[in-house]
Amino acid sequence: MELKDKLKQGIEAAVAKALADGALPEGTYPEVVLEVPPQKEFGDFSTNIAMQSARVARMNPAAIADIIIANMDYDWLEKAEKAGAGFINFFVKTDAVYDTLKSVLEQGVCYGAQATRDEDTIQVEYVSANPTGPLHVGHGRGAAYGSALVNLLRAAGYKVESEYYINDAGNQIDNLAKSIDARYMELLDMKSEFPENGYHGQDIIDTAQSIINWGGDFFAVLSEEERLPFFKEFGLTEKLNALRVSLRNFNVDFDHWFSERSLHRSGEVTKAIQFLKDTGDVYEKDGALWFASTRYGDDKDRVVIRENGEPTYLASDIAYHRNKFERGFKKMINIWGADHHGYVTRVKASMQALGYNPDRLEILLLQMVALYRDGELVKMSKRTGQSVTLDELIEEVGVDAARYFFLMRSLDSQLDFDINLAASKSNDNPVYYIQYAHARIHSIFNQVNEAGIKYGDWAGVKFDTLTSELELDIIKKLGAYPEEIREAAEHRAPHRIARYLYELAGMFHSFYKQGRIMGVDSDLQQARLGLITAIADVLRNGLGILGISAPEKCKIF
Repeated sequence: MELKDKLKQGIEAAVAKALADGALPEGTYPEVVLEVPPQKEFGDFSTNIAMQSARVARMNPAAIADIIIANMDYDWLEKAEKAGAGFINFFVKTDAVYDTLKSVLEQGVCYGAQATRDEDTIQVEYVSANPTGPLHVGHGRGAAYGSALVNLLRAAGYKVESEYYINDAGNQIDNLAKSIDARYMELLDMKSEFPENGYHGQDIIDTAQSIINWGGDFFAVLSEEERLPFFKEFGLTEKLNALRVSLRNFNVDFDHWFSERSLHRSGEVTKAIQFLKDTGDVYEKDGALWFASTRYGDDKDRVVIRENGEPTYLASDIAYHRNKFERGFKKMINIWGADHHGYVTRVKASMQALGYNPDRLEILLLQMVALYRDGELVKMSKRTGQSVTLDELIEEVGVDAARYFFLMRSLDSQLDFDINLAASKSNDNPVYYIQYAHARIHSIFNQVNEAGIKYGDWAGVKFDTLTSELELDIIKKLGAYPEEIREAAEHRAPHRIARYLYELAGMFHSFYKQGRIMGVDSDLQQARLGLITAIADVLRNGLGILGISAPEKCKIF
């Protein structure tokens, strides 16, 4: 058991004992919350449980604090002190700190991971970009965040399924086919008219050229109606394959790829709309079918079937999310761009109308990314004149840097992405700063191995030789990692792991300057080797959650 969890249980036991003895009156007492004080003189942990319990106990917080302290006689607790109006500061014995280090070494790179709870199933749907062109940097932030969140939730013990929703039906796919057709005819020097809502990217020209390379002018003799079905399937397949490659290169993979088309072909869209018609939540007006979303908090009702009989995007999304609920996930998380803010209410409204609990659907909105190079805002790709693609960004700064920079801020804050900093190999670049800590540790291992020093059997190591303030602080920092995973998962905050790793790396770099390993007493040497092994394991674990490599060699400075 981790030290913080042990202390929390100790406080809960003290409250229970006080209740049993009659020192505290019966009642429902609040959950114990522990914080790390900002100053060391205030102890290792503090709690305001006494102040939070005052209303329940109808007692002065200071008196409650005295009662709790009096019932906390533990061999691992140095002392507990009352502070201020009722805070309690706790000082743990150093032996308990050493137990934390032993726990890290016993669990290795799995330290911090919680046992999987099959009942806590979560589905995470993210990216889900239209398969009509390459992914841009905004999609990249969603991809990094979504994949890191999946890893984080799994580390916290949730059973997670990741999903990409393929928008392979509707007008955008028709426009894709028409755009390819127009470019195909242009490349053959034949008359064509580019569609009003067509796609102008270089990738469309490339797709048309691929068709020519494969079949020459075969399709030119066919009518447009005959060409378009083939171009639609060819273009969709090519774009999807390109998306998969880009995502795979970015360390992103999905458990499921769900086709929007399948909802139409299976009749699920029709069934969902019919269900809402039967309940009176879909009505006819002006030849179209409308969802009465205002009944469920929306600002206006929404069209689900157009006058021409074609379903809207909302109709497909209603069927898709109904499908999700029917698959039995305890929680569903959608990661959307901030521009979808207005769409949240209507999707949740439709789930409520279908009889589901809309709170099971959690929608996270991802703010925009602004790219900067040499202090100037980068709006367009130098290569294509279009939006900067994820592939181009990876080519310039690398996968690891791109992922870390996307993840180092909370998703609800706009991200200013400094390309120059991300591409630099210096201690100013946070991801290289962390990776260099891991590589430095392995360089120490190499030195130790070359010297013929054996290590790795930690059973008899005298960790009590680690007595410096920095060494003890590092161990306490390692001890905080399991809770950091739990808290980050609960708050959907991978950036907390990014920040934690940066802080831990900084502590190691300070230790590297202060704490010798070669040429010191054997007992101290083994203890310090254990300490840096634990640091390396946690760095590797955390970088793995973020989808970033942990190199053992790194030329940075």
